[in-house]
Amino acid sequence: MSAQQQPAQRQSHQPGREYQMQPRPQYEPKFPGVGKLKGKVALITGGDSGIGRAVAVAMAREGAKIAIIYLDEDRDADETLAAIKKEGSEGIKLRGDIAKEEFCFESVDQVIERFGRLDILVNNAAEQHEAADPLDISAAQLQHTFQTNVFGMFYLTKAALRHLKEGSSIINTTSVTAYKGNKELIDYASTKGAIVAFTRSLSQALVEKKIRVNAVAPGPIWTPLIPASYSAEDTAKHGSSAPMQRAGQPNEVSPYYVLLASDDGAYMSGQVLHPNGGTIVAS
Repeated sequence: MSAQQQPAQRQSHQPGREYQMQPRPQYEPKFPGVGKLKGKVALITGGDSGIGRAVAVAMAREGAKIAIIYLDEDRDADETLAAIKKEGSEGIKLRGDIAKEEFCFESVDQVIERFGRLDILVNNAAEQHEAADPLDISAAQLQHTFQTNVFGMFYLTKAALRHLKEGSSIINTTSVTAYKGNKELIDYASTKGAIVAFTRSLSQALVEKKIRVNAVAPGPIWTPLIPASYSAEDTAKHGSSAPMQRAGQPNEVSPYYVLLASDDGAYMSGQVLHPNGGTIVAS
């Protein structure tokens, strides 16, 4: 990375806080909604900020009611709920750790209690930690990264499957790192590879129930996870190594989730979409 993209900045708390970022990520949808998700209910992990916020607002614009799960970023979560309301929809926030199975089941139960149904599950929340040397990856870090990025996805999917019906959609967030690797994010990239396999396997397991399972593999996107993961210098250059030589914005990724959740994606399952700034990967 060589060219500055945004001001140097650093956050000490994972997964990061959007209200502290400069400039703020762009999350508002670029186009009017046409009711693609009218009457649907979506549950989105990491929905308080970044890609999760952009997906929540985009789906709200298309008519869905939204539940967001977040760790502890209360201010960001409130901003997301306000944005959902601005779109004329309803939203609820659920605070807790998806690495805990009990919380995942309780969260789904709260969605059903509030909205009476669940149609879309977006498994998006994740954490990542730089390590210059593989020997620097502690057992605790390895376990926690997999618990958040992979185990939480399993737990929520199991909880949601009690309520998902024919025509429902599960969308998982993987990463370009699952395909090209990253020498300083070995454990994170490994979880994202696991998510690709999880997506493909689950799609086969649920095809007879007519529940679709797909994934999105973003490249370098300007989200709170970036200043919470990298040095201020590297954060400033985030995205410059992409072929398009810039970081993507969350609202350049969210339309893919809307596609996969709606009838526009009715003939897609087991697939991974790649909004990554031009990096060519084997899908």
